Amino acid sequence: MAVPKSKQSKQRTNTRYANFKATAPTLVECPHCHELKQPHTVCKKCGYYDGREVVSTEEEK
Repeated sequence: MAVPKSKQSKQRTNTRYANFKATAPTLVECPHCHELKQPHTVCKKCGYYDGREVVSTEEEK
């Protein structure tokens, strides 16, 4: 059975998982209030999802 000759450092181990690029989140326009929101989520401004109100939002005066 193959056995490593010496312990691999934490830095060397962690560099395997450090090769990623951070990207900006995808945003789409809400069809009801035309604000930018993430796709497949309830709009934070108007509370609509898929053409119907899911979360009731109270307008502040």
